[in-house]
Amino acid sequence: MLRDPRVSADSDRPGYPHVTPGIAARRRRAKTFINQDDPGHAAGRRLLTADFTVRRVEALRPRIQRIVDELVDDLLAGPQPADLVEALALPVPSLVICELLGVPYADRAFFHGISKLLVSRDATPEASVAAAEELLDYLGGLVERKAADPGDDLLSRLAVAQFRTGKLTRREIAAMGQLLLVAGHETTANMIALGTVALLTHPGQLAELRASEDPEFVANAVEELLRYLTIVHSGRRRVATEDLELGGQLIRAGEGLIAATDAANRDETAFPGADSLDLHRAARHHVAFGYGVHQCLGQPLARVELQVVYGTLYRRVPTLALAVPAGELRYKHDMLVHGVHELPVTW
Repeated sequence: MLRDPRVSADSDRPGYPHVTPGIAARRRRAKTFINQDDPGHAAGRRLLTADFTVRRVEALRPRIQRIVDELVDDLLAGPQPADLVEALALPVPSLVICELLGVPYADRAFFHGISKLLVSRDATPEASVAAAEELLDYLGGLVERKAADPGDDLLSRLAVAQFRTGKLTRREIAAMGQLLLVAGHETTANMIALGTVALLTHPGQLAELRASEDPEFVANAVEELLRYLTIVHSGRRRVATEDLELGGQLIRAGEGLIAATDAANRDETAFPGADSLDLHRAARHHVAFGYGVHQCLGQPLARVELQVVYGTLYRRVPTLALAVPAGELRYKHDMLVHGVHELPVTW
């Protein structure tokens, strides 16, 4: 379905199955390339691809390692129990995406608060639109400042090459920045926290990961955790542009479709014993990042961040443990991205 040319990602098409009314209202006001078809999708994505290549992201690995090490130092020096979400899971991707985009990390409380509204299933259309407009205005102002005084960051490059030349408006670049800023920290932060819960509740698997000094094993563990957790539980949304058949089911033109990637990643025909966590499993063919031309642009960055965190945290804090029973954790059933609201830990 995700690679079928008769299926559209255009969220303006009648029949498109929006996740919430709030998201529908927001996208009508500021649409980005991820909800467009080619050639618009390809043109927008092309502007960002160079910043998320495997080679470019690998060059960031030493900086990501320093960020993780410093945060673990602070965690170990602080009081117990600690909230691992606030102490590590949220700061790591936030710092990285802020540096990459050129967004001041000092403003993190502002955009974290906005982000919570943007990924909430319960936000009203009015609240969702207001939050998006506030962040767009903030990023638009940043684009203008960077056009006048550019730095070595993604927004500066877009401001100089696209805004100064009149190819893109301030709002269009701000919408790209909003997409990257929110997606760049929400998804990875939740994977760090939820992955830690999964490992702490599978102590044998955790012990293997903690003891391993093989980067390939750590990388494979990341793929299995991505498959096992698949934190985007709302699926990939599409709409049929003409009649087609999928799995023996007739889909009419104009009908909405949801690719349930979390269910696909538990498909026994693709992953035998799919409901079990197995860090030795060859899981790279999972669809946690989607599939086809719309698959996640930032997946190389997410992979490196998770490899560094999973390869560092449990080794440096070998006695890490949940401070409350797993059943008492508050899960993010009210959010578009699954995770835990807090993760109290001791060591």
